[in-house]
Amino acid sequence: MAEVLLRLLDEVRACRVCEPHLPLGCRPVLRGRSSARLLVVGQAPGTKVHASGIPWDDASGKRLREWMGVGAETFYDESRVAIVPMGFCYPGRGKGGDLPPRPECAPLWHPRLRAAMPNIALTLLIGRYAQAYYLGAERRATLAETVRAWRSYGPSLLPLPHPSPRNTRWLKQNAWFEREVVPVLRDRVRGAIRHSARLSPPS
Repeated sequence: MAEVLLRLLDEVRACRVCEPHLPLGCRPVLRGRSSARLLVVGQAPGTKVHASGIPWDDASGKRLREWMGVGAETFYDESRVAIVPMGFCYPGRGKGGDLPPRPECAPLWHPRLRAAMPNIALTLLIGRYAQAYYLGAERRATLAETVRAWRSYGPSLLPLPHPSPRNTRWLKQNAWFEREVVPVLRDRVRGAIRHSARLSPPS
């Protein structure tokens, strides 16, 4: 399984399906190993991540790691944490910020990637695009309602708002999130990370 995933990651990184639509060209940003127990599904890389090739290498990533209660060393340990966004390349900028993730990525690659990572116990669904894809008809009418209904999605899926600084106002208006959901997030992340340390050596 480890070799299957490594070959698949190489295939994804060579993907050029969306190239005509990408202002900065193709640079798929994702990572993972077959031993990973935690999957982070975000939106798409911003310009800083596109330049560095390191997922969540920005202010959003710093806040996300604070929410999760982990440091960079743990977050970027591919044997424990897989990072597979809805769109793998920077999609460009629109009037209100970055454009949505390209729609081709998730249906083309996510099922195969998930199949090659059989140990995933917890998937963090960050933002409405990840929630729409993974929750389908079970998603609520708004992001706030979806996040607030986190208990409905069982122990393996946890919907979260995007940790972007642009969402600071949302977080202030929905103070219950950091009070009620962040402690649950940290507890579930801790459990997944702790269990992954007991698995066989990283693949």
